[in-house]
Order: sequence, then C-alpha cells, then structure tokens
Amino acid sequence: MAENAGGDLNSNLLHAPYRTGDPQLDTAIGQWLRWDKNPKTKEQIENLLRNGMNKELRDRLCCRMTFGTAGLRSAMGAGFCYINDLTVIQSTQGMYKYLERCFSDFKQRGVVVGYDTRGQVTSSCSSQRLAKLTAAVLLAKDVPVYLFSRYVPTPFVPYAVQKLKAVAGVMITASHNRKEDNGYKVYWETGAQITSPHDKEILKCIEECVEPWNGSWNDNLVDTSPLKKDPLQDICSRYMEDLKKICFHRELNSKTTLKFVHSSFHGVGHDYVQLAFQVFGFKPPIPVPEQKDPDPDFSTVKCPNPEEGESVLELSLRLAEKENARVVVATDPDADRLAVAELQENGHWKVFSGNELAALFGWWMFDCWKKSKSGNADVKNIYMLATTVSSKILKAIALKEGFHFEETLPGFKWIGSRIKDLLENGKEVLFAFEESIGFLCGTSVLDKDGVSAAAVVAEMAAYLETMNITLKQQLVKIYEKYGYHISKTSYFLCYDPNTIKSIFERLRNFDSPKEYPKFCGTFAILHTRDVTTGYDSSQPNKKSVLPVSKNSQMITFTFQNGCVATLRTSGTEPKIKYYAEMCASPDRSDTALLEEELKKLIEALIENFLEPSKNGLIWRSV
Repeated sequence: MAENAGGDLNSNLLHAPYRTGDPQLDTAIGQWLRWDKNPKTKEQIENLLRNGMNKELRDRLCCRMTFGTAGLRSAMGAGFCYINDLTVIQSTQGMYKYLERCFSDFKQRGVVVGYDTRGQVTSSCSSQRLAKLTAAVLLAKDVPVYLFSRYVPTPFVPYAVQKLKAVAGVMITASHNRKEDNGYKVYWETGAQITSPHDKEILKCIEECVEPWNGSWNDNLVDTSPLKKDPLQDICSRYMEDLKKICFHRELNSKTTLKFVHSSFHGVGHDYVQLAFQVFGFKPPIPVPEQKDPDPDFSTVKCPNPEEGESVLELSLRLAEKENARVVVATDPDADRLAVAELQENGHWKVFSGNELAALFGWWMFDCWKKSKSGNADVKNIYMLATTVSSKILKAIALKEGFHFEETLPGFKWIGSRIKDLLENGKEVLFAFEESIGFLCGTSVLDKDGVSAAAVVAEMAAYLETMNITLKQQLVKIYEKYGYHISKTSYFLCYDPNTIKSIFERLRNFDSPKEYPKFCGTFAILHTRDVTTGYDSSQPNKKSVLPVSKNSQMITFTFQNGCVATLRTSGTEPKIKYYAEMCASPDRSDTALLEEELKKLIEALIENFLEPSKNGLIWRSV
C-alpha cells in the first residue's frame, strides 16, 4: 500500500497494510505516509510507528479538525487533526469543491489568501508556507488567487475579499493562541467569516477529497502562475484611505502633546499601526523594540494574548514610563484585537477590560456621529452590536439615546454576518464588539480590527486630553449617566471533554431531570437561557431567540439582583469560560457595594455550578 512511504522504517513495518490491530488506524497510517510530502511531518509519523506509539498515532490520525468560532485551529504537527501542509491542502481542496458548487463565476473572481508570522521549525510549518500551499491548490485548478506578498493583519483579508469582489478569503493565523498553534480562517464573499451551513458543507467536501490532487503540492505555481496577483499595495492604500471615515479630529490629533506606546506582540501589527496613526494625523506611536518584529516564539511574553493584562504588558508599560507616554495600545499577533492601558495620577496603570473599552468606544462613536450627522439623519437608523457574553452597556446607552442595540452568538462571525444584513437594509452600524478585546469601529471591515481601533482610541484620548479628562475619568462619566456595568470574565482549563459535558448536563438536570437550577447558592435565578438546546425561560414559547448552537456549550443565568452570568466552552481552546456582569441603573452608584455583590455571586457560581476541585479544573493563572 505504501512501499516508498516508510523511508528507513524496519522492513517488517513496510508491508502494507500496517498491522496495529486497528484497521481504521492502519488505513490512516497508510494514507498519511502516501500523501504527505513534507519530510518533517512524515518523519514524525514514521517515528511514532517505529516506536509502537499506537495511542498517539490514533489521536493524530483518526480524527479531523472541525470549524470553531474562528475556523480550523489546532497545534502544528503531523496528523489529520493538526495544522500542517497536508491538512491545509485537504482543507483547500474541500473549499475549492464547495466554492465551485456555490459560484458560477468562481474562476473569474478568485480567492484572497493572507497569513501571519507563525511558524514551527520541527514541522517545517509556517503560516507563509501554508498560505502558499493554499494558493497552489487553487492555482492548479485555474482559480485566480490574490496572495499577499508579506504578512498582514487578519482584517486585511475580509477587507480585500469585499474590495476585490472575491468569492472567499483564507487567513492562516491562530491569532493570540499559544505559539504551538496555527489556524485556517475562512471568509465568505460578504467579507464576514463563514457561519453555518457553509462550515459544515465545506467539512463534507473536505472529507470527499482527502487525497491530494495532481498539482496540489506544486507551490512553485505561486511564483510562475499568471493567475496569482499580489494585492498588498492596493489593499493597504485603500484600507488606509477608508480609515479617514472614522477619523473626526485630524487637526487636533496633529497638535496633541500626548505620547503613545504600541506593542505588536511579536506579530504583524507594527507597520500597519504606524500607518494608521499617520492617517489620523498623529506622530508615530513609540514601538516596544523587543516586540516590534515578528517572532514565532513570542519570546518576551508567557503567552501572546494581550487580554491577559498587566503581566504580559510589562515591557510596554516600562517603556511608556521611561518615554513619559500616558497611553499604551497593544495589538495581538494578528492585529485583530486591541488592549489599552492608561497611566493614572497615582502612578498605577489601568488596563481596561474589553467591556470597559466598549463603553468608551460606544460613547465615542455615537458622540462623533451626533456631532457630524446631517440634519435629516435618523437615530432610529443607527445600530450597535455585541456578542451575548459581552457587557450590556451598549444596550443601556441605546435605550437612553434612541438607537438600536442587538446581540449575537459569541464569535465575530455572527456579528459580521448580522452587520451585512443591516447594511443591505439601509441601516448604519457605528460600532460592534466582543468582550475579548475585539472591536469594530465603522463598517469598512466586517471583522474585528485592532489596527483601526488603536487609532480611534488614540483620537479619543487626544480629544479628552484637551478637556483635561482621562479615559478612566470618561469611563466613570459614562457609567454615571447610563448605569454602572461591572463585569468579570475568567476561565478554567479543562482538558477532558467528558468532564466539560457532565458539568453542563448537571445544570440541565439540576434538582430533577430537565430542571435548571432556581438558585445559585443564595442568589435567586430569574431566567435561564441555554443556547445549546434552544431553551429560554424568559420567552413566551420558551425558545431561544438566538440560533441554537449544538456544537458548543453555553448557558446564561439572569439573576433577580440584576446580574447576568454565562458559562460556556471556548471555540478555540480547552477552556470553560465564565462571564458575569452587574447591570445597575444610574441611581445605584455605590460601586464598592456592586463589586462586592458581583464577587460573591461569582464565588457562588464557581462553587455550585463548576465545582472545580471535584471536576479537576485548573484555575486560570494570573
């Protein structure tokens, strides 16, 4: 079956089919050794086979990746459930098959392909190489490919899909995941990430054509095919031009005495954030030199996720103190998320949460719209969006100001596709966000965008500075006007899917079968919504308004004291996340009291519903 595939394997292992005692595994080993042309990943499988590591072979070869909240994402390395040359070829073949079915003009319009700066030497696997192979599969089938000639922020791919009228886009990235991971993110012709049913249909198509086609490994096509175009200059200049739509105080920006520090977290962000600041009229932000250039090992941070707060922003904050810069902006490695910190009068840094930044962005974008709108502009035509696990602060602002607020399922793919619907119906969307520091100001891109958000935050800070107000002080003003929204988000690690399942099943059958809990400790529960099953006790028909999402676990509890708490699994990592927020009316301004009540509720939630010690959950290390 694979006479030449085994390299220097013992001759008794070379006789196919392989005899591990597991026919499914034997077939999978044979396929891998026949199909994989990357010497490093092929050797990883050969070594496991030589050493009789059947369990690991089974883990690597007998399951496939599925589309989560951010496309396909996994560790780099050998195996059908990992990200590597072969699985990227298979994914692209499946995508080709599906796109051919969906678009009669597929071969005229083509596909956009971008990549970040990740890589793994032991697997000869880098985002750039995987992007080239993605392009090669399509070019071999006479599909035009817009392949960026260098790394780009993730939002450039959905932006390019729209501008170039391509049928789809692929971004090779694992965003802020650990260095071992990579991913394959797919955008539809709308410029929004794919949602159901496209994800399931593409997976079906991948399974129908797992054997590499002739030409699929031919990455020379990237250099020789006339169908390959490099969209970098065109897209970068159009993107920067479009940024002007969300810049309202260019002259003021050019005169500000405020200084900014920017960290690109060893990723793609440096050049693009510098350009964005230039478009807004600012002097360039001061880069963190150790983190300015791409480094796939993310060597100065324990994890490349700026959401982790002060512990990973250490270099940025020390540089800002040295340079007398009051505001720090940090983009994650693929520059689609943004963290912000501000130096306070007491000498401490305030690192804003995603929910706090959203309150500032929401206030700012609405305020700028109000001041710049034409006479006949109607506030009823204005929308803001957030994922359902994010703060309800935009809802409070919308109620008071008269615009619309909508919630979606977690994941920016849901926000992107909803924005597309709203725009097609003549609505205007000013701002959308998810609490995990994902923001979208304006609608030039239909995905979260850390580059534009960094420039907008700088403008907001510069504007407030003219009135001697800090970002933190403005946040308090927002809460005083619209009601305090105090939230806490954290997670537990859990590597056993069965444990996760049993935690959520227990909540669905709490005191008796098919009964959700009525109390969490001493806290009375008013409503329960379970998006996994489609149940919502607050609706007259008991059915959830948000679409059912069977593949992931998510239950939301609304408490009598005004608190909303959600437990859910992560779409990209082995985590159980919890989100809790105290939504107070403007007349309740004793923050210490509100914070204490939220703290107690979270403790009850963890102890009664997650039971970390009983379930062996690993607490998030801060």
